[in-house]
Amino acid sequence: MSALRAAVVGTGHLGQHHARIFSQTEGVRLAGVVDVDEARGREVAERCGCSWFPHYRELLPGVDLVSLAVPTRFHFSVARDLIEAGVPVLIEKPMTANLAEAEELVRLASARKVLVQVGHVERFNPAVVEIQKIAVRPCYIEADRISPFSFRSVDIGVVLDLMIHDIDILLHLTRSEVERVEAVGVSVLARSEDVANARLVFSSGCVANLTASRVSMKTERKIRIFQEDAYISMDYQARRALIYRKSEKMKRAGLNPEAVDPRSLPDPKAFVFGDLIEVEEVQMGSEEPLALEIAAFVQAVRDGTPSAVSAEDGLRAIRVAHRIQLAIAESAKRLHLS
Repeated sequence: MSALRAAVVGTGHLGQHHARIFSQTEGVRLAGVVDVDEARGREVAERCGCSWFPHYRELLPGVDLVSLAVPTRFHFSVARDLIEAGVPVLIEKPMTANLAEAEELVRLASARKVLVQVGHVERFNPAVVEIQKIAVRPCYIEADRISPFSFRSVDIGVVLDLMIHDIDILLHLTRSEVERVEAVGVSVLARSEDVANARLVFSSGCVANLTASRVSMKTERKIRIFQEDAYISMDYQARRALIYRKSEKMKRAGLNPEAVDPRSLPDPKAFVFGDLIEVEEVQMGSEEPLALEIAAFVQAVRDGTPSAVSAEDGLRAIRVAHRIQLAIAESAKRLHLS
């Protein structure tokens, strides 16, 4: 089987890693990278053993798949041209800068029967992959995603920049529609919101609280899932997941915490997390999530199968993000009136 010819459009912070991974992927030949910054493009091209091109149209029709990692405001126009040329495309998150563009890309990809994958890379985080092997039935979810100001993605607000990751994961885990949205956001350095909090109520009854900030002193990527039989804590950054459940000892002995006299316990915390609750650390692989994401894209192109994170998935996340943005705008009006 001949190697698939790949290209990367945009060689910035993320694009350079797309190029690196394609250049190391078996069954794939990195045909070229595209960047308007010639010095940057040539540097990445040399590092990855391919050619630099000033415009993606110069690569067509000589490629079989493309990773798109340009600034968000260009996602729609470049992806549209690639789809119209019949080239499968992996679009870095967020799929587009607004809802209308996302809807049009989905319509176009469906009409042209072109595979589109959206770069919601947390789907491939080992913690998320392993957690999905158990029955996840969320009642309440907390997601926190904060980081220092990076001076990247300033063409969009923090909802599309960071919170979109957690929106996608929530939609994926709950398999439920969002019925109600409340949100507030604050612009600190950029024109759009740099800090945002959203409360989502799903048709399943699950409630989620999401916080995103790109003006924090530290980096943190965590999600906590509360359900009837378990509490699940995931740290995306550390790729670590813990599951808290009622202990077998408690279930077998019928221990009743309400009947326990705390004065009789030398160490109440040890009793709770020893006799009543057991903690399991989920074992997971050390694979690079982006490499897994690109491998899934390559496999889907090669086999002609649906992408792991479809254009429709990307559109669903954009729809919720759009509702959060509208709620932020509405709350801003009320705050200015008070």
